[in-house]
Amino acid sequence: MKILIIGSGGREHAFAAKIKASPLLSKLYVAPGNPGMADIAELVLIGVHEIEKLRDWALTEEIDLTVVGPEAPLVEGIVDVFQKVGLKIFGPTNLAAILEASKVYTKQFLKKYHIPTAEYATFTNADLAFEFIRSKSVKPWVIKADGLAAGKGVIITQNYEEAFTAIRRIMIDREFGESGQEIVIEEFLAGVEVSFMAVCDGSLALPLATSQDHKRLLDNDGGPNTGGMGAYSPAPIVTSALHEEIMQKIIQPTLKGMKQEGRTFQGFLYAGLMIVKGTPYVLEFNVRMGDPETEVIFPRMESDLLALMVATLEGKLEKFNLQWKNEPCVGVVLAAEGYPQSPKKGDVIKGLGSNFSKDVKIFHAGTVFKDGQWQTAGGRVLVVTSLGKDFQAAASGSYQAIGSIQFRGMQYRKDIAKRALKK
Repeated sequence: MKILIIGSGGREHAFAAKIKASPLLSKLYVAPGNPGMADIAELVLIGVHEIEKLRDWALTEEIDLTVVGPEAPLVEGIVDVFQKVGLKIFGPTNLAAILEASKVYTKQFLKKYHIPTAEYATFTNADLAFEFIRSKSVKPWVIKADGLAAGKGVIITQNYEEAFTAIRRIMIDREFGESGQEIVIEEFLAGVEVSFMAVCDGSLALPLATSQDHKRLLDNDGGPNTGGMGAYSPAPIVTSALHEEIMQKIIQPTLKGMKQEGRTFQGFLYAGLMIVKGTPYVLEFNVRMGDPETEVIFPRMESDLLALMVATLEGKLEKFNLQWKNEPCVGVVLAAEGYPQSPKKGDVIKGLGSNFSKDVKIFHAGTVFKDGQWQTAGGRVLVVTSLGKDFQAAASGSYQAIGSIQFRGMQYRKDIAKRALKK
């Protein structure tokens, strides 16, 4: 099969590495990809937003299956455009992608179908939002921009002043662009956050390995929200009983509800959950694999990812036997100086040619190969992952590898998987 992956980050590098191992594969392309993928796939210099160009190229090259990594082209309707001309593509349609495109829609959907989530209110007027906060007692609130904001449009506030500032940033200053036309003000849930992903064929969902992301920039969950500073898999807090509850009370009702809404969901469904005293609540949905969760989930997958996606599109998901390695995986993001506000680019990266352990995989997220050397080219630069016999070994493997890598202003958390180690 000739496969096209759309995207350019660490998640897409992980997709490429996993699909490359499939016996079903004959040729692998990534558009636009990044230089770190060039040894396993042919890079196609078409951007993720150039949907018509991607469609025309896929038709010309007779691509058998296109796999979409990031959310933006899904929300823009790339699946609909490809399907209209008979091209097979893995991901939800524009109608189904609303689960990530609109936080307001998602909260209303969750309430309608009695899927557990935090209490909330929505506003299109900043003054009414200010008035709402003033009418409440002082407590933590979560202020969310309605639309896509690259994982950064969620602000946790602790008092009136912080809440007013968040509303001003989103709705008045338009820090997140058009996503700030409407906001969700949500009660803060205190618990343990978990990433729960499943592959869905419209009616059935096959859960993937659990994982936990680390959104905050600094150790001990300090600093601003980011796109993700590291992850580990599996998440020990998700017991077999809790796993079953998530499937029965969240994932399956979501698929059923989406079908009833005329928005049948096919692709990867990501539920960002908060576990509060053993009970799961939905924080958000994404309509694609998480990043950096993908980079720690796929190294643990024994099964053929390409075969899994083909089975999903052919309606044979129920018969697919998904197998996982017992070893956990820990991944640490190396970010550029100034990330997430104003990441610097062009710093030389040293150490990528080091002799790393066979359990270590390094996924490129924001790099460029220029003048004979690797340089930074984005906020999140690399994701360093390692398998291990236990979480201690996996974390040690990742951090030992990081010790060989250097670039000016390199930022990374030192506590990834700390919660799993305590477990």
